[in-house]
Amino acid sequence: MDKIVTDQSLPRRPHLVTPLPGPRAQELVQRDRAVTSPSYTRGYPLVVARGEGCSIQDVDGNVFLDFTAGIAVTATGHAHPQVVQAIQAQAAQLLHMSGTDFYYEPMVELAEQLAKLAPFPAGAKVFFSNSGAESNEGALKLARYATRRSQIVAFLGAFHGRTFGAMSLTGSKAVQRQGFGPLLPGITHIPYGTHASLDYLEFQLFKTVLPPEELAAIVVEPIQGEGGYLVPEEGFLARIREICSRHHCLMVVDEVQSGMGRTGKLFAVEHWNVMPDIITLAKGIASGLPLGAILARPELMTWPPGSHATTFGGNPVACAAANATLQILLTQGVIANATEMGELLQEGLRKLAILYPQLSQPRGKGLMVAVDLLDESGAFDPSLRDRAIDEAFYHGLLLIGCGKSAIRFCPPLVVDAEQIQVALEILDSCFSKLLTTR
Repeated sequence: MDKIVTDQSLPRRPHLVTPLPGPRAQELVQRDRAVTSPSYTRGYPLVVARGEGCSIQDVDGNVFLDFTAGIAVTATGHAHPQVVQAIQAQAAQLLHMSGTDFYYEPMVELAEQLAKLAPFPAGAKVFFSNSGAESNEGALKLARYATRRSQIVAFLGAFHGRTFGAMSLTGSKAVQRQGFGPLLPGITHIPYGTHASLDYLEFQLFKTVLPPEELAAIVVEPIQGEGGYLVPEEGFLARIREICSRHHCLMVVDEVQSGMGRTGKLFAVEHWNVMPDIITLAKGIASGLPLGAILARPELMTWPPGSHATTFGGNPVACAAANATLQILLTQGVIANATEMGELLQEGLRKLAILYPQLSQPRGKGLMVAVDLLDESGAFDPSLRDRAIDEAFYHGLLLIGCGKSAIRFCPPLVVDAEQIQVALEILDSCFSKLLTTR
């Protein structure tokens, strides 16, 4: 096993040289506001110039410790030298030729790797896309095509993307759907993560308004991402598998955020030894380049030529980045590091939760971890969460939220123990300003 690559020129901990935001950042924020969509969900005014490992430098020279990884994307860290080298070499040879019409080796190599790694008994067939939303759109089409059924079950709190089919599956926030209806018909949402929810599906919905003979698929995140980094009850995913097998419908597992080693397994569903029928991927697959994938049991992916395609999906440069990413994840101890550092992070967060009663106990697996911020009555407090994230920014730590009032921790998988400790110290400083102690 090779050593995890950590050499970099940027400081590996926060180094702030101007008040935040700095003058150049302020200028660029104003220029951006004049010309870009107001639908973007910017929070604090971070204007990025470059990144290395777990460090981000802004346009004014301030260096931040990044615990967002570009929303769980830069699995191997920012600008990993092996990924950069693969991108540069491929860009000098071929930028684009459309893998749905022609052939090129980086795409074949990546499909071979993913087919071998997929948790299916006979390997997988692979379709490449540009994003998680597009992967979920394709999986939705494939499920209906393969089963010749129309009904889909998804979950409240789920996030599967913002295009129309993916948004129809999404049940995270009302603002994501408001004003865009009617959405795709035939999708039923139930609560996530509990056996009570599956009881409701089996003993109420199946007997009244949702005939199981018309159910094409149950679409589920093994750990909910945008919904709050929620880990389901034990047996929840196995029971979905059993329901799908019994009623001859498909279990579609969205691993867009939880996959590619983030939870300490290549696929999060492997924590529960459950075999789905279809897996969707994106985010960490190419360390920052736009790429997604649908992995399906081979007997399911039988749709004919032209039934589903894409111009840019499986781009040769993105595939080269993904091949390098997989090689790093599988040979340099990065996935094991996610487990070890995640345990260290949760241990530190548990100590902070003892000190600050408005902080929940942490939850998650690997480096997919969250804590909730609560008001003094114990209710979710999203405004307090947002203030804590902003305060962390001004201390040099980059965080993002999820769920009702959660801070999510999804740093690059190459984060080390020193950086975990620095983040915990910054959080302690921020919480001491915002929260009451015991």
